[in-house]
Amino acid sequence: MHSTTLRVAAVQAEPVPGDVATNAKAGARLVAQAGGEGARVAVLPELFLPAYHPPALAADPDGTAVHADADRRVVGDARLDPLRDAARDHGVVIVVGASVRHADERLTCSSLVVDRTGAVVVGYDKQQLWGPDENSLFVPGDHGASITIDGWQFGLGICYDGCFPEHGRAAALDGADGYLIPSGYVQGSAHRRDVYYAARALDNTMYVVFANNVGGKAPWSFNGGAAIYEPEGRALVRAPDSGEHVVVANLDRDELVRIRADHSMLADRISDLGTRCYLEINETSTDSD
Repeated sequence: MHSTTLRVAAVQAEPVPGDVATNAKAGARLVAQAGGEGARVAVLPELFLPAYHPPALAADPDGTAVHADADRRVVGDARLDPLRDAARDHGVVIVVGASVRHADERLTCSSLVVDRTGAVVVGYDKQQLWGPDENSLFVPGDHGASITIDGWQFGLGICYDGCFPEHGRAAALDGADGYLIPSGYVQGSAHRRDVYYAARALDNTMYVVFANNVGGKAPWSFNGGAAIYEPEGRALVRAPDSGEHVVVANLDRDELVRIRADHSMLADRISDLGTRCYLEINETSTDSD
């Protein structure tokens, strides 16, 4: 099914460190709220299921992880049943951050995708790990990923991925209409948080759905600001920097086409900029008697 508009939700919330079952229940409640406002897609924050709390993750890496089979499916984990039920009951595709233990024993910071039948798959593994904590806990993903929902194609990224222009650009060149970004921005980073994802929207003339954690104790205290950006980089909706919120907006196919016609950076992009030319300018002096 191809839809002219698609209603999406970006969530900010404060999960409980190390408690996947409780956080899945909270996520289901937030998805139900999004579905009640007409959303067909809901994006929850980075590592929402175990919470973005490196000490808790390091203390119990297997217990805080979701286990996936060789086909990247997640089956038999009753902790995720509330999310499965919410996806089915409200007709919402869910993208939610998780720690994932793969069949080959790799541990990744990932996005799970829960479809409208309640099936759960590992949609994407974060490629750009941030800082010593993430790098000590996880291995990076080795490929990008896209998902098609009701005829809309979305690139998947997680937080620090979106700080690299080439990550969003790769999704756009692959045909993405939008970019789904579960994130975990800490207090003090609001300026960068707001610039990065507006820039990825404008750079690539695509929608960006940015979810973020909020609350928590320093140094793992997060700053909210969940937002949905239109393809010129303006926020259609934005949550405050504190408190639990679900923000919802319509993505419009006609508007996407119009903006891409007016701002044709993707079509005009030169893929090969050629050999670089280097100029050398030296200071000259003259001696006078």
